[in-house]
Amino acid sequence: MVKHWWKILAFALLLFSVFFGLTTGIPYDKMLEHSLRNVFYHAPMWFAMLLMYTISFVYAIRFLSKQQQIDDNRSASFAKMGVVFNVLGILTGMIWARVAWGSYWNNDPKLIGAAICLLMYLAYFVLRQSIAEEEKRSRIAAVYNVFAYFLMFPSIYIVPGMLASSHPGGAGESAFMVFKMKPELRLVFYPACIGWILLGVWIAQLRARIEHLKNLS
Repeated sequence: MVKHWWKILAFALLLFSVFFGLTTGIPYDKMLEHSLRNVFYHAPMWFAMLLMYTISFVYAIRFLSKQQQIDDNRSASFAKMGVVFNVLGILTGMIWARVAWGSYWNNDPKLIGAAICLLMYLAYFVLRQSIAEEEKRSRIAAVYNVFAYFLMFPSIYIVPGMLASSHPGGAGESAFMVFKMKPELRLVFYPACIGWILLGVWIAQLRARIEHLKNLS
């Protein structure tokens, strides 16, 4: 039980954030109204996505350095979880965009950047599937992972941050400054971020172990 305390914490934080995210009082916004609650679900997806891709990148570097297959399994597993959070971030953003902008999708730089990021990592898995030899696949995938990770930042942060955007954080503007999040909102927001991140780590670890056992059998 002591060993798995963080898994229990993940479950508790997610229950807390879902319940209080739907019930806690929020500042009134004439345009967004109660859709502002989506900040408790949409923004944590991006924090979790970024951390999953970062851990995947670290294991890719470890594989290139030590050539241990378990590191490649972990890198792929965390990349998969990054893709899951990438998709969830886009979907929750589309729901919010329908309320705020009147359509599920437009040519906003941040939306396009998120889509580019997703396509880059989907290509990572297409690449893995296209190479039959295990050692060669792992090595090429790890190199691609490193390049994809460094290209992610211009696509979702640097370039969109330089351009005019309806999305918070465009043209050098801070997303958190836009919402001016009150302390009572942070009490829900931060647990949501931590809970989703811990859940992502948990699932990615399980997937990596399953793949490792398959390789041993």
